[in-house]
Parts: sequence; C-alpha cells; structure tokens
Amino acid sequence: MSGAFGRQLPERRTAVPGPESRRLAAELARVESPNITYLSESFPIFWRDAKGANVRDVDENVYVDLTAAFAVAGTGHGHPAVVDAVREQAARLLHGMGDVHPPEIKVALLRRLATIAPGPLNRSILANSGAEAVEAAIKTVAVATGKPRVLAFEGSYHGLTLGALSASGRDDFRRPFLRQLSDVAAFAPFPYPYRSPFGEDPEATSALRLVERVLDGPEGENIGAVLVEPIQGRGGDIVPPDKWLPGLRRICDERGLLLVLDEIYTGFGRTGRWFACEHWGVTPDLLVVGKALTSGLPFAACIGTDAVMEAWPRSTGEALHTSTFLGHPLACAAALASIRVIEEERLVERSETEGAYLMGRLKALFQAHPRVGEIRGAGMMIGLELVRDRGTREPDAALTAHVMRESLQRGFLVLGGGIHSNVLSLSPPLMIERVQTDAFLDMLRGVLGEVGPS
Repeated sequence: MSGAFGRQLPERRTAVPGPESRRLAAELARVESPNITYLSESFPIFWRDAKGANVRDVDENVYVDLTAAFAVAGTGHGHPAVVDAVREQAARLLHGMGDVHPPEIKVALLRRLATIAPGPLNRSILANSGAEAVEAAIKTVAVATGKPRVLAFEGSYHGLTLGALSASGRDDFRRPFLRQLSDVAAFAPFPYPYRSPFGEDPEATSALRLVERVLDGPEGENIGAVLVEPIQGRGGDIVPPDKWLPGLRRICDERGLLLVLDEIYTGFGRTGRWFACEHWGVTPDLLVVGKALTSGLPFAACIGTDAVMEAWPRSTGEALHTSTFLGHPLACAAALASIRVIEEERLVERSETEGAYLMGRLKALFQAHPRVGEIRGAGMMIGLELVRDRGTREPDAALTAHVMRESLQRGFLVLGGGIHSNVLSLSPPLMIERVQTDAFLDMLRGVLGEVGPS
C-alpha cells in the first residue's frame, strides 16, 4: 500500500471476487435481467466506495482504476469539489421543473457550456444520458435540414436506446432488434488504419470517397447530417488519419449538411484537449457531450450553433423534446463543479502529458510483443490491440479477457473493447498518479510476459 485512499496502490485482503461480492452476485442473479451484468467465477466485484483513482470493493480490497468508470470520473472518483457542490445543491433544491419553471442553476450551466464548447456553439438541449442527447441531435438535424436521416459509420457506438442504436454501426448490438430499428442512418466505413481495407491511406482518401459515394447514391437524398465520433471509443480507441475529420467538414460544407460530433467519450480532456475535434481544428454544427461532464451523475447535452438551434419552433407551452428531469439541479451543480476542477487543476494539460508518458512506456514495453498488434490513442484514451499473430493480425478476444481477469486479480481495473472484443482500453482518471500508472505497467508486463506466441 502507498499513499492515502485515492492515490494508493492495490491492496488485497481476500480472494477476488471476495465472499461478499460472491454473495451479492448470487442475489443479483435472482433480481436483475440476466442480460445486464456478466456473472462468472471471476467477475464481478461490487464497489463500496471510490476516490481519486482508487476503488474499494465490499470485501475491502482496493484497486487502481484504469477505466474511470467508462471514462466518467475524469476528475477522479468523488472529487471533493463535485461532492460538495452536489451536497449543497441537494440541501437547497433537489428537483425543479426544467421546461416549465426551471431551476436557476440550469441557466448557469447552459451559459458555461457555451463558453467551453468550441467555436460558435451557444445553445444546448440538456439530457439525462448520452444516448438521449444523440437522439436530440438526430431530431435537431431533421428540424434544421428537413431531412430525416444521418450518415453514420461502421463500428460506431452512440447508445442503446432505439433511436441512438439505429444510428450505431455495431451489428452485435443491433442484431436482436433489427425489426424495431428505424432507417434513420446510412453507414459508411470508418477509417481503421490497423485493419484498413484500403491499405496504406494516410490521407483517408478512400474512406472519404466512400462517404461521398453514399451521399451521391439513392440514400443520400434524405441525409441531412454526418454523425461521427472524432475517435471511436467502444469501437476500439481508433484514431483516424489526420485528414479524416477536416475532410468530413469539407464534405458537409460543400453539400449543405450538418456535422454532428459525438464527444460523449472523448470530451472534457480525455484526449489531451477539451474536445477531440480540437486536435484537427474542426468545429461541428452540433456537439454531443456526456460522461465526464459531471464526473459522476447522469447528464448529457447536445450543443449547437444559433443558426441550427433556431430551427426549433418556440415553445407554446408544450415542448417537442423534453423530459421530467431535464436540467436536473444536482447534475447542473456537478457539471459546473467538474468543469471548474478541470480548469483549476489543469487536467486537460495533465491528460496530454501523462497520456504521452503512458503511451511512451506502453510502446517501449510492448511494441515488439508478438501478441500486441498496435498501441494507439490520444491523451488518456489508449487502446492495445491484442492479436493471435502479428502477421495475420487475427483478433484475440480470449487474450483480452484473460488480461482483464488477471489485472483484476492483481488489483487493477481495465476494460476490453473493439468490434472484435480484442482491444484493451485504458481511460484512467485524468488525475491518476504516476506511481499508480507505473505499478499498472509493471503488472501488465508480468501478465503479458507470461503469454508467448499463439
């Protein structure tokens, strides 16, 4: 053990999962849909508390979190400033009437979003989840362009509600619900340099041509926008070629289309910029954010330009798009505090420098490993693509699952991702200490060192 809880190294007191986690897993199996939580002899642990980059389970085992709980805890788990803001707001006003008699803090949050969003993005639709914010963006496209569809990308993930799922390019999630999904999206390939069907294509020329081919085809007539993640998150931490996002902006401008960027995963410092689009100097017409926006409470937003948002009709007393908890006071307070912490603690800059350190160490340790196909990412968003053979690049989901299990046993939380479930995805809290990062790297070297050629 090293340091106070939040900044310490792993501490194991029982088997993992421990007896209390196993008891809770057995109870969960009786009361939750079997589809939700993966249950096995080695998963899950049940969290009791968390702080900084540490998580403690119900058996008092302490872990270092390399996931930030799905990239949410950018400022760290339970940052005191965020907790205090929520506590103070809860004592004052727990719930408001967001689209009828709004809480005053909603105005402060909307004003703040307008100041941090890139370019002239001044007006927002607030939401309770990223998927809901994506659906708000898709509706806005229809209202602003008169065209009901968007062009989205293979491998993309925009959420699992029916509207967001209809625009997500993941067959594994879509397949059971195909008869319920709408045709709101047409799909084109996302440039995936490691597995590109185009070969070497640093300019993304072939991928951009396929976008134009879809737009020029029979489906293009009803497409009003391009919806894209600047860096694919659950698709496998895929960083596209530098010409990709500017190319999409050019295509949208030439054709009078809107560019919608889903930065739910990549926003608020995750990639070493406030928003990933800033790496390429691209400003969208609509920006969708969530996850790290509050550092822990359900909340999201679709932020747009005045010109786009003005296409919505003015409310006559019944909003066309709203929800009971729109602009929830606790979430607004958490978001304001979280943004302030990111600024004051310079977490965007820290993501860039510490991400570069982590990336450099990973490449030094594993670049030549026979089962590591590629190491990629930006800032504190990094993926290791694990393969059976570097020559064939055959994905190895089993190895990824093995690394996840072994990491948990040794006190580190990591996630698998990618369309082949073979990418080890790292998205730690932006405040993680270097001693914790180094301990993780030592652990990973041990785990992968035990794995030879397939």
